Amino acid sequence: MDNKGPVDVRIIVEGASDVESVSRALQRVSLGAKYHITISSIVPTTSLEIAMRAVEGADIVLIATDVDQTGRELADKFREALKGHVGHIERMKLPYGHDVEYLDPDLIREEIENAIIRAGLQTLSGVKNLRNMKESLEECQERLNELVAENSALRDENIKLLGEVEDAEREAESLKEEIRGLEEKLKVLEEDYSRLKTRFSEIEDKELLETFSIGELWRETFGEEPDDPEKIYFVTDHIKPEGIILGQGFIAAPSREDAVEWLRIVKSALVFTETDDESS
Repeated sequence: MDNKGPVDVRIIVEGASDVESVSRALQRVSLGAKYHITISSIVPTTSLEIAMRAVEGADIVLIATDVDQTGRELADKFREALKGHVGHIERMKLPYGHDVEYLDPDLIREEIENAIIRAGLQTLSGVKNLRNMKESLEECQERLNELVAENSALRDENIKLLGEVEDAEREAESLKEEIRGLEEKLKVLEEDYSRLKTRFSEIEDKELLETFSIGELWRETFGEEPDDPEKIYFVTDHIKPEGIILGQGFIAAPSREDAVEWLRIVKSALVFTETDDESS
């Protein structure tokens, strides 16, 4: 609606006789000066299609019907059909069974003015509602702006977190590669350990030999210098005692006692050998 121009009011009536009655009533009032409105058309019809075409775009539509049930039902039908097509709809009641020739125009004029006033009052209420809606809309817009800002901040934070997640995933993949490398090294170490453990077990299963100096052990045992080492080696090689090894001036035996015992045997053998040589 253009606020600078007059309010466009159109009136729907049931028939041609009602057009005459309404026109006569309007001659007694200056609606333009009094209410800043203009009656742009009076439409005599009971057809919804014709009425919709005739009042399309009007600021206010007055539906003038008789006060009986038929008139009320027709007005309700028009109101429902025109809703949303015009600014405001208001019903005005015409006297039932009226005669155009004798109908007082002042009654119709008063009804027209009352209908216009009712429409204006309801429009004012609508304006208040519109203002409230505007305030609510402004609040919603402000909240929307806040949400947009929050959403933008969250989007930036999300992008940042995605970057951190990607970095973490790359680091995790690098750690996985490192772990795989360490696992391979651990596997090699475990294999080496297993071999060493097996070797150690084999060594433990064997009786280990202790090494002693033949000269020192001979002197400690017999209180004299040992005979020719080659003779000692010869006797040992000839008898081949188990667990006894001689060479390089040393004797290897499971224990010191075993080494001493073998040297005693060697000395006895040498004594017998020397005795046999002297007898010969």
